[in-house]
Amino acid sequence: MGLIMEDAIEALADHVIETKLENIPSSAIRAAKTYILDTIGVGLAGSIGPYVEELVSTFVNSVIDPENSARVIGQNIRLSPGKAALLNGFQIHNSEFDCVHEEAVVHTMTVLLATLLADADKRGGVTGETLMRASVLGVDVACNLGVAASSALQFFRPATAGAFAAVAAVACARGFDKDQLLRAFSLAYIQLSGTMQAHTEGSSLLALQIGLNAQNALVACDLADNGLPGLKGILEGRFGYFGLIEAAGDIHSVLSTLKQNWRINEVAHKPFPSGRATHGIVDAIRELQMHNEIDANEVVRLEARVPSLINHLVGRPVHDKMEISYARLNGQYAAAVMLKNQFIGIHDYTNEAIRNKTSIDLAKKVEIIVNDNPDPNALSPIEIDIFMQNGQKLSKRIETVYGNPQKPLSREEHLTKFKRNWQVAKVGLIERDSEKLIALVDNLETVTDIRELIDLVTG
Repeated sequence: MGLIMEDAIEALADHVIETKLENIPSSAIRAAKTYILDTIGVGLAGSIGPYVEELVSTFVNSVIDPENSARVIGQNIRLSPGKAALLNGFQIHNSEFDCVHEEAVVHTMTVLLATLLADADKRGGVTGETLMRASVLGVDVACNLGVAASSALQFFRPATAGAFAAVAAVACARGFDKDQLLRAFSLAYIQLSGTMQAHTEGSSLLALQIGLNAQNALVACDLADNGLPGLKGILEGRFGYFGLIEAAGDIHSVLSTLKQNWRINEVAHKPFPSGRATHGIVDAIRELQMHNEIDANEVVRLEARVPSLINHLVGRPVHDKMEISYARLNGQYAAAVMLKNQFIGIHDYTNEAIRNKTSIDLAKKVEIIVNDNPDPNALSPIEIDIFMQNGQKLSKRIETVYGNPQKPLSREEHLTKFKRNWQVAKVGLIERDSEKLIALVDNLETVTDIRELIDLVTG
């Protein structure tokens, strides 16, 4: 390709190829371990989610050769690697519990780990060190695409940018050179899919968009492995990523941050299994509850003033015929559950729970109002006012949302979340094995084949 960079994708490819594990700071390695464990746990919780059984029934006969198959998180099945990646991705995202980079608006580990685990399970020999390096660099790729975007979401960025993250991760595991990686990026780009319409409708198809891009990322790597050509302008070309998938953005604005800003250090935990855009409202309620006795039965109304993106993502009206996916993306419902229970858990998103009359009536007292924040990608600040029957008004402004690295979950909270997710997996898992998995992830440097991790979460 010569010395002149034809497209900024080359800079991202160079970053992936040139960065070795020893070049990555210890803080990023620690973050990778945290979010690897977190993402596996979220996939376990997702194994009992809506439409998982239908997907399993659809793909269960996809295996022709058992040697060319992969297992699925929280299941006792083998599928073709592509279908395993798809189902992994669907499960990791369907409970809206997966970690997120707030500035980039990308669920950073979802497509990445869904794809890499399927490929590693089929191929074998992928070490814990490779998993850490692949995670850090894949997250860098996806997050820089998201941070560089300056327009509102039109395609579902966690799926589209996530596909690039997955390709980078698999490239690390397979030892791709730069040419192979560039071709794999191209082959993923031509398969990108998933618009914001599914999110707008609060549909379970949103998680399927994650799964399809995980499958397509693996296909892209296989095609590149077998010599398929690439394209020259997948980011900056006339019909490249910036200008088509993203309406506007400047990828060059982030290139100087490579090897400086390790994006995995900026990733936010999700403490509750609802859309991240609900969490600012929920966090404001949580903080008020820490210092006030709030009887949910005495709430007259709650006003939440939020950026436009939050209203778009979770401002949809609550009603008593919601699907679970719709309820997870409903700010009114999340606020009501937090007011009632002082917590939001997996079991607050069952068909019975989301039709509870007390919850719905309380949720209808929540009003979400767009503030004057001009940033189309902003998730904060958020302000709430709770008006009580006795005339009291409780107010809170949230600049940094619980789970953000500046307001993180403690290790104990992180592990409690993981263990709760472990307990609800579709396949019955041995309780003490959760501690084994925690120990393995804590010591990934010593793991010679990450199928050891997969063994513990597939029954």
